[in-house]
Amino acid sequence: MVDNVVQVAVHDLRRKGQGDFETILGKAQLNVSPTVVRVVNELHSLYASKASKAHGRFSDKVADYPAQTFISDFERGKYQDFADLTQKLMDTLTVQARRKPGATGGHVLFAHIEKDNHVYLMVAIINDKLGAALTNDLDIADVKHLDLDGFRFAGRVNITAWLAEADRYIGFLKGKGDVAEYFKEFLGCDTTVQDIQDTKTLIRVLEDFADPAKGVVKDKNVFLQRAYEICERHVREGLPLDFQAFSNELYPDEPDVLAKALGDPDLALGDGFVPNRRSLRALVRFKAKTSQWSVEFDRSALAEGKIVYDHEKKTITFNELPAELVEELERERE
Repeated sequence: MVDNVVQVAVHDLRRKGQGDFETILGKAQLNVSPTVVRVVNELHSLYASKASKAHGRFSDKVADYPAQTFISDFERGKYQDFADLTQKLMDTLTVQARRKPGATGGHVLFAHIEKDNHVYLMVAIINDKLGAALTNDLDIADVKHLDLDGFRFAGRVNITAWLAEADRYIGFLKGKGDVAEYFKEFLGCDTTVQDIQDTKTLIRVLEDFADPAKGVVKDKNVFLQRAYEICERHVREGLPLDFQAFSNELYPDEPDVLAKALGDPDLALGDGFVPNRRSLRALVRFKAKTSQWSVEFDRSALAEGKIVYDHEKKTITFNELPAELVEELERERE
């Protein structure tokens, strides 16, 4: 759920012929009715639930990708001229659609929303779906409605994070193939991959998902060890992660639950990266160091009881010490 739906507009991107599109402008701004709020909330929830997203920042090539200029003008104008913003963005979207073979049109919904004290602009392309409804005299008639579940293109710009100079503040659905690229180009998004940081974020999400207090994963150690094995395979083969496929393999009982956690748009974690091998070790290894000692051990040592952690005393006990270490300690004791 978003905290506040501030402004909404819907325009049409219509195909005129092979490779050609036109813009049909709707109302400058819709009345933010309960129905409009429900639709925006449902779209935002569906966007958040989809695992395959890409995240990035505005391209430095401002002249080639003007969306950031339009959004900047909108912000500087205290978010007042929503009609001007959406009309200019529609022009940009139409240009990009003409450049991409296989691009499709649809109803383009723009929503100025607020969530967790952040201001966002959300854009989604939706199509109609044919259904049926009972009339007053109990006859059956065709009825068109928005196919919210079937939308394929959506993006979200965190304007507040952008102004705060965050590393990533744009997210969009990646979709299949390269058709969705025109949506990325429309937003002017640079999706430079940061594999080390993405791997660390991935580990944080997996550890939180497997937290025994949540009661979702039966055995945290087994879950994280399996996650490590899958990621390590991707490293060896140089294959980027696909969060949906990753979730299907790692958590087959309820893969969509894990995929939703990985695809949380507030994390700005997109799939399509090859995990960083060195960072990945944190999934199965603990490491600590002080001025007097350092320790490093695999998670399996805890699972097998070779290392025991005492929660009350905040201490760890090492069992089955190597013979050479025992000999050194015994000599020291003497």
